Amino acid sequence: MLKLGVAVAAAAAVLDQLSKFALQRYFDEPGCAVHEQTLTSYLKLVLTCNSGVSFGMLSGAGVNSLIFALVAALVVIALTVWLVRAHSVVLAVGIGLVIGGAIGNVVDRLRFGGVIDFLYFHAGSWYWPAFNLADSAICVGVAAMLLDGMLVRRQKP
Repeated sequence: MLKLGVAVAAAAAVLDQLSKFALQRYFDEPGCAVHEQTLTSYLKLVLTCNSGVSFGMLSGAGVNSLIFALVAALVVIALTVWLVRAHSVVLAVGIGLVIGGAIGNVVDRLRFGGVIDFLYFHAGSWYWPAFNLADSAICVGVAAMLLDGMLVRRQKP
C-alpha cells in the first residue's frame, strides 16, 4: 500500500502545482497578486494568496508561513507512518491524497509566503472561500479515510 499512497501523493502534488502554474501563466503573473475573471454565473477564476490556514483563518495574525510549512511537514511525516501501516486501498489512497495536498500547499508557502487559491464558487450572494486542487485532494482524502474507518472491518488484536 505504501507504493500506491506515495504514487497518489506525488500525482496530487504535481497536478496541484501544474494547475497553479497554468493559472499564473493565464493571468501573466509570476507571483501572488490578485486577479479575477468570471467564468459562469456561479464560478470565478481568481488568483489569490492565502497567508493563513483553512479558509483564510489567521491570515492577519502575522504568523510566519514557515511555521505553517513546518507544521504541515510534521503532519506529512505522521501520515507517512500511518501509510506504511495501511492495509486498505481506500485508506492508502486517502492518506496519499492528504499528503499530496499538504505538499502542494507547502510548496506554495515556501515560494510565495502563502497558498495560491483560484476556484471561487458562489450561488447568488453565498460565496464559498476560494480553494485549489491541493485543498480538494485533502478534503477527498479525509473523506476516504473516514469511509475506510467506517466500512472496513478490523480484526480484534
